[in-house]
Amino acid sequence: MRYLFLFLFSFLCGGFALAQEYFRYDLLPELPANSDYFVQAGLAGPYTGIDQDALILAGGANFPDALPWEGGQKVYYDEIFVLTQNAAGESAWQLMAERLPEKAGYGGAVATSAGLFCFGGNTADRVLQKTWFIQYRADEDRVEITPGPDLPRPLTNFAFAKVNDDLYLAGGVEMPGGPATKTFWRIHLGGPDPAKAEWEELESWPGPARAFAVGAGQSNGVQNCFYLFSGRNVQPDQAVEILQDGYVYNPLLKTWEQIGTATTFPVMAGTAFPVGTSGIAFSSGADGQLMLRENELKKEVERWTGTADTMSLPRAERNLLAHLNDHPGFGKKLFLYNTVTDRMEIAGELPATGQVTTTAVPWGSSIIIPSGEIRPGVRTPRITRISIDKEAGQGLSTWDFLVVAVYLGVLGWMGFYFSKRQKNTDDYFKGGGRVPWWAAGLSIFGTALSAITFMAIPAKTFATDWSYFMLNMTIFLVAPLVILLFIPFYRRLNLTTAYEYLEQRFNLSVRLLGSASFILYQIGRMGVVLFLPSIALNVVTGIDIFLCIGVMGFISLIYTMMGGIEAVIWTDVVQVIVLLGGALLSLGLIISKVDGGFGGIVETGIQDHKFNLFDLDLSLRQPTFWVMLVGGMFANITTYGTDQTMVQRYLTTKSVKTANQSVWTNALLTIPATLIFFFLGTALYAFFQSFPAELNPTFANNDAIFPWYIVSQLPTGVSGLLIAGIFAAAMSSISSSMNSAATAYSTDFHFRFGWTAGIDRLRLARIATLIIGLSGTAFALIMATWDIQSLWDEFQKVLGLIIGGLGGVFLLGILSSRATGAGALVGISCSVIVQILVAYYQPVHLMLYSATGVLSCFICGWLASLILGDPSKVDLSLTYSGQKTLTDQEENTNN
Repeated sequence: MRYLFLFLFSFLCGGFALAQEYFRYDLLPELPANSDYFVQAGLAGPYTGIDQDALILAGGANFPDALPWEGGQKVYYDEIFVLTQNAAGESAWQLMAERLPEKAGYGGAVATSAGLFCFGGNTADRVLQKTWFIQYRADEDRVEITPGPDLPRPLTNFAFAKVNDDLYLAGGVEMPGGPATKTFWRIHLGGPDPAKAEWEELESWPGPARAFAVGAGQSNGVQNCFYLFSGRNVQPDQAVEILQDGYVYNPLLKTWEQIGTATTFPVMAGTAFPVGTSGIAFSSGADGQLMLRENELKKEVERWTGTADTMSLPRAERNLLAHLNDHPGFGKKLFLYNTVTDRMEIAGELPATGQVTTTAVPWGSSIIIPSGEIRPGVRTPRITRISIDKEAGQGLSTWDFLVVAVYLGVLGWMGFYFSKRQKNTDDYFKGGGRVPWWAAGLSIFGTALSAITFMAIPAKTFATDWSYFMLNMTIFLVAPLVILLFIPFYRRLNLTTAYEYLEQRFNLSVRLLGSASFILYQIGRMGVVLFLPSIALNVVTGIDIFLCIGVMGFISLIYTMMGGIEAVIWTDVVQVIVLLGGALLSLGLIISKVDGGFGGIVETGIQDHKFNLFDLDLSLRQPTFWVMLVGGMFANITTYGTDQTMVQRYLTTKSVKTANQSVWTNALLTIPATLIFFFLGTALYAFFQSFPAELNPTFANNDAIFPWYIVSQLPTGVSGLLIAGIFAAAMSSISSSMNSAATAYSTDFHFRFGWTAGIDRLRLARIATLIIGLSGTAFALIMATWDIQSLWDEFQKVLGLIIGGLGGVFLLGILSSRATGAGALVGISCSVIVQILVAYYQPVHLMLYSATGVLSCFICGWLASLILGDPSKVDLSLTYSGQKTLTDQEENTNN
């Protein structure tokens, strides 16, 4: 019995995923010999990078004749090698006829639109200030070298990294054998002519000066930043200080912050490259201990040199020589640092000793580590290629797939069940008024809780903090306004769509504009809601993106088309239960695994400032408390007051009272749900901080964090149910979009203009659902072939042009008795212009876009109404003041 209990406990708690090998290693052709040499000893400090899909390696230095302690002299080179690949994937080196302006090395190089930008470094006798561009001309079989913008001062042995289109340069020395510096410069290379860019000196990090440090660009969970690691501080008449600290520079805030409070970075002179959305891999580096030992042995030799002791000097020299010859190299471990959890782990083992004093170069989907130094004085011609396996750890078990299939089958059956109750369009669009208030409330909640939200909230709090918490809480400020301003109009006028009100209040043009923009918005939204979860599911399960989109689109289309709004609402109820239950189960299992349980998670969150709620700064460009409060209120007014997917739920209940109860049901559910999902993100942070090896470093964004935990940590069957829940969350949102957009088209266009001759209205409604559902699914499939990042950004901007203004039109009609139809159209036009300017100049945070859309439409529409149209023709019963007067008269009559 005891063993059975232990088995069941182990099953329920799940087990850790087996350690995955995310990195694969192989070798490219070795670097050929320099001119006048038969063998290539390898080059330290070469200028390396990619131009025109070719790997360029130029300059560098080595000891071609003998090791330095054997009397060998360091030789610097100005030759340029180019490695190209043919269509068959075969690689070959070529020594170009052109040469660098100097025989130099130990500078930096990054790819730009003008070619490989090489900067700084040193020759055998001086440090360089000049820079140049190397352009590879494949068609002419040559390279072209042009001058670039000089450094502010000569500099070598620095750290550098490109962040977005800006190059950052930190530390280094300004003269041969000189002291380490705290230099920190930036140059923007994203302009049309990088050669004309100018260097800018910035405030340096708070730690000590350094040379031979390592730089990297990576996101801190919010935006891309510059990271600075390790190095050594050499100052006159002082012992060498080996540094293992780290710092991050935030370009947006222009601030430095120390990192690695629970770890160290023994990566001096090493190579680093970004991995996924928050990883920095170190393929080499020195901890400096052997160098300190070498310095001690050299001092011992100096101590006995010139003395009468004939025994100690030879012994000291033998000890030094043995130390140099027996140096084990710079290690074979590949370390991975996560910028979010601030933890370092061993993520793999290199096939040979790590290569330092070189640069990790991204080439296609791989990372190239060209040549470099493998132990003091010893170089290598080896060209190591590191490939990142993004499919490692993917996959669901057969039982998981079975659970997903059964779950989706149940949803399809519900559509068939409710199809028997669809007798007319009143049943199809309004559920015949049969839907209980609590089910409508759960459906409102489920519609807002899309798969993107299910994944994005934990991902956001995992990467940052609770700054967005107030955004959800604003529903309590908005719910009374929805109940007071909107629901009475929709119920009293017996509307089917919210846009019927716009015609009655203004004119037909405003109604059609509002309805058409809503339909287009929903088709676009369906595409996004289908596509983005499919990306995350593909990352963690390996299920094909097109298959994910097709399955979700098809199943939701079937039950929505057959069962109408009733099927949509009742499937929403099931899905909300599954999602919240799955989130609670996951949270419980995380608590059971993290040291200290719930208290340990809270302690970690407090220590790392993950519970930050109230940023009272008055900035409108940061997610401060005020931005969340104002932005959340306007966004929720637009969503809950004017969005047909929400309005339709208010119309499915029996009365105004039950409609109001559904609003409060959603609002009250928001409290525990928000707490669950925000705390889940913090719990995931604590879990992956405690077990860093369990985190997949290859994610392109953090949205896959929660699905990854589900697949990698939860027991078989439970993982399938939660993955099905993610499918369901997406389907809940798109089924609402299908039905609501079909309602808008049928009511505001087809029925409005009498295009129903010869066709049953219920059949027309189902055909409209089919066409809109197929359109949204097709849009998602098209998105799968495009650049999601730029598409998502542009899509959000375009949607904000109209949707933000629609909220302003409704408020204008309800709150102002002077607003006219002509004024409303002017307001919408002004809102579009304002939103374009806001999107272009970005004077405010994204969360305030709804506010700018609503306010610009309302203010401009009201002002235009003073000039255009006749306010005396306004039906005051369609305004709040007129509605209130009618309500008061009815109450007096009843009394």
